Amino acid sequence: METTSEQSGKLSRDLEQRIRLALRDLRYGTVTLVVQDGKVIQLDKNEKIRIQ
Repeated sequence: METTSEQSGKLSRDLEQRIRLALRDLRYGTVTLVVQDGKVIQLDKNEKIRIQ
């Protein structure tokens, strides 16, 4: 059974991985984290495509 700190560490690693994935191929745009009660509850990725 995992302790609270182990669960928190697992969530932190998962969040970090999701942020890295959101940023990996992003050329233009934003990645926004929504925080509530000190915890990230949402990750938004908005990508802009520049047409030449």
